[in-house]
Amino acid sequence: MTSWFGSPEDARERLARTGYLAGDAIATSVYLAGALERPLLAEGPAGVGKTQLAKAVAAAAGAELVRLQCYEGLDEARALYEWNYKKQLLRIQAAGDQGWAETHDDIFSEEFLLERPLLRAIRQTTPTVLLIDETDKADVEVEGLLLEILSDYQVTIPELGTIAAARRPYVVLTSNATRELSEALRRRCLYLHLDYPPPDRERDIVLAQVPGIGAALAERLARTAAALRALELKKPPSIAETVDWARTLLALGRTELDEATTAGTLGVVLKHASDQERAVKELGLPAGGAG
Repeated sequence: MTSWFGSPEDARERLARTGYLAGDAIATSVYLAGALERPLLAEGPAGVGKTQLAKAVAAAAGAELVRLQCYEGLDEARALYEWNYKKQLLRIQAAGDQGWAETHDDIFSEEFLLERPLLRAIRQTTPTVLLIDETDKADVEVEGLLLEILSDYQVTIPELGTIAAARRPYVVLTSNATRELSEALRRRCLYLHLDYPPPDRERDIVLAQVPGIGAALAERLARTAAALRALELKKPPSIAETVDWARTLLALGRTELDEATTAGTLGVVLKHASDQERAVKELGLPAGGAG
């Protein structure tokens, strides 16, 4: 086995250089996923940095990121591979009197194979991070497709045989927990629960990702974001939106987050009118400021 990181502390330091500030649980999980060559399932609410974690691992390790975005209706042809049917048809038409057996062998060859993210990641010979994003949005059948890949790091193509990974990718699966994932899939993974960070850590994230922001303003932004998440909102602000909020204030030349500024820039972090109305009411902001 080849470790991607020398230790949890090494993982923490290298992730920090990419702008991702990892606590003990994250750093340990990232290290172990590489050391044990086990997929890492990162689960938690939307906007807590699960996808960004995979990107940070790839950047920290100098690896290519291959991403499979899951959605309802995702099938094998979009996730794993499919054949170039148009090109195959042209080849059949050009075959003329050639026997079917020979033509069959020709059209089901590498020349006509279209790689999708899972197959592409398996076949890479250079360091690769495979991100299977929002796994819970895919149909249950897709999990069956993942089991062989996550167990043996290989793909079976009936016409070509079994393709085993020449170099195992570092695999990160993310889930917003909108659907319960199967126990079979969970058994194959290390598990990491991510939640919104406490205000002091979110302040540090803002300071790391927004050069020029003042510490006091970053602190106020983080605490205001935490207050917004405590409300019953359709979509609480993500960490990335807090960072965008900081950049917005810099662009506006603001050095304080007073009530008028908060109300006037709510659209950066709250993307539903009802959420903005609730925030104005609950936080006592000036009426109409978010309109």
